[in-house]
Amino acid sequence: MYKDIFSALLITSFIFSGVTSASAHFGMAIPSDSMVMQQENRTVNLKLSFSHPFEGQGMELVKPKVFAVIANGKKKDLLGSLKKTKVMGNTAWDINYKVKRPGVYMFYMEPEPYWEPAEDCFIIHYTKTIVTAFGDDEGWDEEVGLETEIVPLSKPFGLYAGNVFQGIVKLDGKPVPYAEVEVEYYNKDGKSKAPTDYMVTQTIKADKNGVFTYAAPKAGWWGFAALNEADYKLKLKSGEKKGVELGAVIWVKFHDWK
Repeated sequence: MYKDIFSALLITSFIFSGVTSASAHFGMAIPSDSMVMQQENRTVNLKLSFSHPFEGQGMELVKPKVFAVIANGKKKDLLGSLKKTKVMGNTAWDINYKVKRPGVYMFYMEPEPYWEPAEDCFIIHYTKTIVTAFGDDEGWDEEVGLETEIVPLSKPFGLYAGNVFQGIVKLDGKPVPYAEVEVEYYNKDGKSKAPTDYMVTQTIKADKNGVFTYAAPKAGWWGFAALNEADYKLKLKSGEKKGVELGAVIWVKFHDWK
């Protein structure tokens, strides 16, 4: 009897550990405001982290390799202004960025490669989010020029919950046919509950032109991560070479209808 109970516990433990390891990783770049209006606070706080956003499980994010903003046709390196903080109990980074002019501000991060033993590969998530300011919304669909990137076909701001968001998945500047895109809600307060583990991360596929479509059912921040395998490998400290998962990630906020 005790042997049977012990075996059952082992099986249960294996099942739950399998669920945990299957959780989706997301690079995160979350601003305090995605639409800065004239009468509002013009300082936007951005937090950079790496996590399972729905489940509230954070991972360590070492200082990114690249963090910058493109606005009004000009690129500005922000790496030196990052300050260490905590998100979901793990090392993260933030910055207070003062918006001075009308325009569309594309913030983007390239992290250092993250070794994930559970997936037996390195993970690099090229992550971006877009903030618009003072009524100017030109250029929201421009490319940053990242190794892999989601280029929005819908404005990535000013969206109601239930609106459709579309984007093109690109790798080396070219659309990726039938790319797999993981979608997850940033469950910041932990109050949202998924009916089953299948609902924590939703997966959709782009069409033959690399275009995907998703309608967010709830207001808040939603992350879209298009995953592809790199055509190169990276070395572990042991010298063994391992594959690299490249993620093109964009964070978009949806709003309640009031």
